[in-house]
Amino acid sequence: MIKKILLTLSAVSFTFFLSACAITDVNHYRDVKPQLDLEKFFLGTTDAWGMFQQRNGAVVKRFHVVIDTKKIGDELVLDENFVYDDGSKQQRIWRLRKNADGRWVGKADDVKGDALGELAGNAFKWQYTLLLPVDGSVYEMAMDDWMYLIDENTMVNRAKMSKFGFEVGEVTLFFRRRG
Repeated sequence: MIKKILLTLSAVSFTFFLSACAITDVNHYRDVKPQLDLEKFFLGTTDAWGMFQQRNGAVVKRFHVVIDTKKIGDELVLDENFVYDDGSKQQRIWRLRKNADGRWVGKADDVKGDALGELAGNAFKWQYTLLLPVDGSVYEMAMDDWMYLIDENTMVNRAKMSKFGFEVGEVTLFFRRRG
């Protein structure tokens, strides 16, 4: 019995150790090429394909997004139009602004407060609270959102969703700029 408890405690400790070693600083990617320029990548029309997975890995939703982006004043405006595998549709309009320190601030109707972003090398890290409607209720989901530029026309996005510090699931997206 004690051996089983010690094994369980060791496994839990190892899991916490691994999560503590996870890369959380975008500056880790500072020298990685190609360098991501958000304006250059998103201006015009971009397609994205993605899925939401529960924490057990089950894919519960797939989608396609067409993103039309333009510069209005000092804002980069991303008009995202989602079509989900069940035929439902959603629109999200992001308004992004680059601060003097190089960090990004974003707003969208279904985001509580500001989304805060930091860019280094080929990586962009976002953190924000998404207001997620589910069965008539709205849940505040903490989003830890990472984008990685693969080449001048391709980007991968992974976002972990959590509630009260517990991971609920993950969103994965693949972006492709139109010619």
